[in-house]
Amino acid sequence: RLQGLLKRAKKAGADGGDAVHVESRSLSVAQRLSAPEKLERSESADVGLRVFVGKKQAIVSSSDISEDALDALAERAVAMAGAVPEDPYCGLADADRLSKTPPDLDLNDLHEPAPDALYEMASQAEAAALAVNGVSNSESAGAGWGRNRIALVTSSGFAGGYATSSHSLFASVIAGEGTGMERDYDFTSARHGSDLEAPGTVGKAAGEQAVKRLNPRKVESQQVPVVFDPRVSRSILGHFTGAISGVSVARGTSFLKDYLGKAIFKAGVTIVDDPHRPRGLASKPFDGEGVENREWLLADSGVLTTWLMDTASSRQLKLATTGHASRGTSGPPSPSTTNLYMQPGELSPEEMLKDI
Repeated sequence: RLQGLLKRAKKAGADGGDAVHVESRSLSVAQRLSAPEKLERSESADVGLRVFVGKKQAIVSSSDISEDALDALAERAVAMAGAVPEDPYCGLADADRLSKTPPDLDLNDLHEPAPDALYEMASQAEAAALAVNGVSNSESAGAGWGRNRIALVTSSGFAGGYATSSHSLFASVIAGEGTGMERDYDFTSARHGSDLEAPGTVGKAAGEQAVKRLNPRKVESQQVPVVFDPRVSRSILGHFTGAISGVSVARGTSFLKDYLGKAIFKAGVTIVDDPHRPRGLASKPFDGEGVENREWLLADSGVLTTWLMDTASSRQLKLATTGHASRGTSGPPSPSTTNLYMQPGELSPEEMLKDI
């Protein structure tokens, strides 16, 4: 279908382009106090076409993949490209950067759970949360499953696809009474259902998190070391990756634009982006332009080592793409991370806290 769509685009006047197809299915349930509250299932299929006419590009997408609709899609894309200003950096990735042998990352669990199985998981998680001393009510508990199939074809010779699955489970409960009530949650998610944390573990953690929030006190103003909970500290990585996006650097809007090769963290900080982690939640065998991707140390012992780049931003910066392009059906590629994490240090959380 995608190869045929590119042929239609060339016939309509395009010099080249790429096409992506995304097919999705999902199932989710939720309950509160053992009573079912939600059962949802969705299925969708979308196709996106990007065409180039000289140094102009246009992107169109459609959920109608009939033959007549694809004819109109190609013609519309080429007509749109003729009406937009030139972009000197747009274009397909160089052929020598395309992935030749994408790895098998075991991202697709072939088992599709039944609604009853999801309700049972949610019920166990909610029961475990309500059993925690101090928990007074449930907000909800739920479980879900999904599967995506992704295919990408470019006029420069790349054709590839892969499937991913996702399983998830959560519990959210309330602790305390009256005006002293507090709410918290816990969840687990994985590519394969067998890798999920046990429902009882998730529920117990949700209850304990909620109880920990009871009877808060205000700390006096002072200068002290601060240890961030992982739920908070990951936002620091978000600010960091936003600042090293090739798009921001090329525009000169990043506060780190002059720090490549310089220390921006303490020496013990190493930040990794790994697209090839087996069963990883954000793993993918190639990037959104078909470019071969790999593990990167974004910060190595505190030193900033690279920008996050797709083909367009790398050309603007006169560098080589790092294989970080990500895209959907309705927009052009843009840089994005995959499995992003900070390597652990030598101290446990308890050791970090004990002298504060």
